[in-house]
Amino acid sequence: MAIITGASANDTDTLDSSSGSRLWRDRILPGLTAFVFGAALIYAAGFASAVELHNAAHDGRHSAGFPCH
Repeated sequence: MAIITGASANDTDTLDSSSGSRLWRDRILPGLTAFVFGAALIYAAGFASAVELHNAAHDGRHSAGFPCH
């Protein structure tokens, strides 16, 4: 009969050399990517020369409860 502990050797949070790169790859890089992509999207839509695109972004900000003026 095997005892299942729910954690394997790869799931432990030890401070070896790969934990820093795993933190960067699994947490920091996706968050940073999402932030940069979102900021670029808001910037591009907010300063768009097409009135329809700008108004759509403006209405989207208001519907999300984000004050813009």
